[in-house]
Amino acid sequence: MAANESKKKLSLTTWILVSLVAGIVVGLLFSAIVPTDSPFDLYVIEGIFYVLGQWFIRLMQMLVIPLVFCSIVCGAAAMSDPKLLGKVGLGTIALYLLTTAIAVLIALGLAEVVEPGVGLDLSAVIMADTSSASADTLVNIIPTNIIAAMNSGAMLQIIFFALVLGFVLGRLGKKVETVNRFFTQFNTVMMTMINLVLKVAPVGIFCLIVRTFANLGIDGMLPMLKFILTVYGGLFLQLFVVYLILFVLFTRLNPLRFLRKILPVMLFAFSTSSSNATIPLNLETLERKCGVDEKVASFTIPLGA
Repeated sequence: MAANESKKKLSLTTWILVSLVAGIVVGLLFSAIVPTDSPFDLYVIEGIFYVLGQWFIRLMQMLVIPLVFCSIVCGAAAMSDPKLLGKVGLGTIALYLLTTAIAVLIALGLAEVVEPGVGLDLSAVIMADTSSASADTLVNIIPTNIIAAMNSGAMLQIIFFALVLGFVLGRLGKKVETVNRFFTQFNTVMMTMINLVLKVAPVGIFCLIVRTFANLGIDGMLPMLKFILTVYGGLFLQLFVVYLILFVLFTRLNPLRFLRKILPVMLFAFSTSSSNATIPLNLETLERKCGVDEKVASFTIPLGA
């Protein structure tokens, strides 16, 4: 049983890695030999590959909100003790704030040393409005209409309502046993759906990467290479230095074994560029392969994303 499970883990990691590498190679090959607006470009790259890639992303996004909602409700219900909920909640938020602050310092330090934007022509870049009202963000954590929040994908509002609902269900205990059982069973259904979707993950990732690199090409990558390497350098320091130091300090476990188990999640996040879409695989990996308590994972992962 253990051998078969290990083989399955390796198979998922291998296929995702193969689909990434193959997607990059095929995408760059298409960018070199396929003319823009040619029938192949319009009907294969921008047709078949685009549709299949987007279908895969949408399948994952389709599962995010019901999974996050049920996971947090179940997790909060299991931690009905205010002391336990407060300990896990405050510890999680403190750790997220610490790692975010370190990430900001790494980014600022690398940007100061490397100066990745120097020499780039930004005249064609569409600038986004990055201004935000922090007070409104805090106010909007509490939803006025949870159905509207789910419809719009307002994750903070969904998480807040799920926490309150889960805490109340946990406090009521046997009085609402049927409701608790519903959320637990529905969460099981969602995890089963995730396993089905993950079977087509290598195909979806391959299509996404092929189209990306076919449109980008070598010529599109070179001007941004300094910036890209700076970003990946910062991510490398955060992941393999900061996170692993914290991992060893708090768990005293072998970080290499953990990285081997979590590798499919990292590759999936890299290829989809979506934290929310990665939540389902992240939860499944932590609970079933890393042995993380389900109520802890279901509370911390959606909140982190």
